[in-house]
Parts: sequence; structure tokens; C-alpha cells
Amino acid sequence: MGGDSRAQTGVIAFQGELGAYSHEACHNARPNMTVLPCPTFEDVIEALRSGRADLAMLPVENSTYGRVADIHRMLPFSGLHIVDEAFVRVRIALMSVPGRKLADIRKVRAHLVLLPQSSRFLREHGIAGQAAADSAGAAAELAISKAPNEGVLASEIAAQIHGLEVLARDIEDNAHNTTRFLIMAREPDYSRRGPGKMMTTFVFRVRNIPAALYKALGGFATNGVNMTKLESYMVDGNFTATQFYADIEGHPEDANVRLALEELKFFTSHMDLLGVYPEDPRRND
Repeated sequence: MGGDSRAQTGVIAFQGELGAYSHEACHNARPNMTVLPCPTFEDVIEALRSGRADLAMLPVENSTYGRVADIHRMLPFSGLHIVDEAFVRVRIALMSVPGRKLADIRKVRAHLVLLPQSSRFLREHGIAGQAAADSAGAAAELAISKAPNEGVLASEIAAQIHGLEVLARDIEDNAHNTTRFLIMAREPDYSRRGPGKMMTTFVFRVRNIPAALYKALGGFATNGVNMTKLESYMVDGNFTATQFYADIEGHPEDANVRLALEELKFFTSHMDLLGVYPEDPRRND
């Protein structure tokens, strides 16, 4: 995967309808690839594993709502590898059928997550919110029904796809709301890419010994490796089997990272490398 990754061609799968924020992530990160919408995360993973897709775009965390729990559970067992990351600022647009004005709109439909994120705007304009299974799907339905006095909250790309008119942009209450996506491939890419830092992601399970986690993480501190994320979650509902998901700055071949990972193995029952990839410049925005 050397060279300009944005120039890559082929098929990239995502979960949701055309016009979803995951679709926007695909468009921004891999504009030359053909998108493949899938109903579920499992379907996205299977599309990549079966060869129907060349890459997959999966959301892993949101700055407002935290981690996407299903993804943390699926990734270690998917057999796939992280080859890139992408960040999408969640910009909410209010759209309706052409010819409508903002003053005409009395109700909007959107995914349940988007409604509270734009509550201030809706309250100021006297607009009621109604939950929909999918914002992009709601946009597609409105384009067909042309329901009077009704709008949709979604990504602006949904309006472009479904022939709707944007009546208001950037109506979200918080301007920092951002979703981080991971770009997955069937084969790993451990090459150094891009001018910035490299990131390494892995999961591990500590051995059943006193202070195992403290000892396992000590090697990262003593070797000067910055750990940007550490999340824990149960495995198969077992209270005694806790797995940890970690992101660190650096490449496994860096001397300090290599030493930290070697020390980690002394205190873990297993460790799986999920991917090595360049840091997205928007990570520090």
C-alpha cells in the first residue's frame, strides 16, 4: 500500500446507507474507490474477508459518545488489519425536498444520536425531532415521500445523493464532535508511510498475577512510548477475562517501541498486533 493512499482504487465497504457519515469518511479518505454499503458491521467485515471489498471503513470511537463497543469486540477475531485511520467532523445539516424553506419545517427525522446534538437549533426554530433507524435512510425516504413540513438531519453528502436541499448547515451544538474510523485490509502493511508519526494498535490480556497491568504498562513509561489509548472490555461475558485495547505512538521497529513490547510479553497471556499505520494529521486538531 505504498504511495498516495488516496489514489487507491477498488471497493471500500462501510456500514450504513449511502450518505451516512461512514460514507463521507470513505469519500474523504479514499475518493477514488467505489463504496459498498452494508447493513451491519459483521457484513462489512465479511465483505472484506470474502474479497467483495478491498478495504473496510469502521468507526471505532466518537469524541462525544466514546468507543463503538462492537468494533473492539470484533477486530481481534476478524483476521483483518488496520492500515490507516481517518477522522470525520460530524457536521449536521438540515435538509428537505427542493422548494421548502426553513420556516416550513415543523419536524425532522434523524438517527437517535444526532437529535440531542442539535437540540439547541431545533428548540430555537420550534422543530420537533423524531428518531429514525438511520439518518441517510431517512433522507432517502423523504426524497420519495416528499412529506410536507418535514426535514432530515444528516451529513450534507446525503442531500447530494438523494436530491434534497440543505436549509441549514453546521447546526450541531458542539463543534468538536468527531468520529475516528479505522481502515481495514486483509493483509497488514508494516511499512513506514507518510511524513508524520506512525501508530501501532494491539490487544492484550494480562497474566493472573498481582499488579500485572501495572507491570505490563511499565515498559512503555520507562522506554518513553506514548500510549494514546487504553481501553478494557470483558471477553465472552467473563468477569475474570479482561482484554485491553491500546494505541501507541511509534513503529514496532523503533528501538523504544520494540523494548516496550518485549517487556509487555512477560506479563501477558497473549498479545495480538492489530495494525501499524500513519497518524492522521487531524488527530491533533
